[in-house]
Amino acid sequence: MWFDIDPSLSMPIYQQLVHGVKEAVARGVLVAGDRIPTVRELASHIMINPNTIAKAYQRLEQEGIIVTMRSRGSFIAENLPASSREEGRQAIAGLLDKVMIEAFHRGVDAEEIKSLVQERLKKWEQERGSR
Repeated sequence: MWFDIDPSLSMPIYQQLVHGVKEAVARGVLVAGDRIPTVRELASHIMINPNTIAKAYQRLEQEGIIVTMRSRGSFIAENLPASSREEGRQAIAGLLDKVMIEAFHRGVDAEEIKSLVQERLKKWEQERGSR
């Protein structure tokens, strides 16, 4: 399976599933047009309440990550809507602000942050390129 669910984490299971699908798409494990399991299929496979999976799928659909077609199933969306991209930029900017605050309190300076970001981007590109 393209994600891990850990009931012992403080993160709710539906959020773990949302994160797992988003990560699989970002890493190229799931691509536009790929069919994902139905709520029932996934619930029986990972032994999770179908309502939890339905909640995750609803969130993924709201975010434009998946599309659901009646009697055909759910699929990875072709493209994110432009409005989602702008909202995404704003969300990432907020996350970066939090990273910078944390870095300040841990004594990590701006050059180290830049270096870390470059290292992580390089690793990310290598991993995506190997798929």
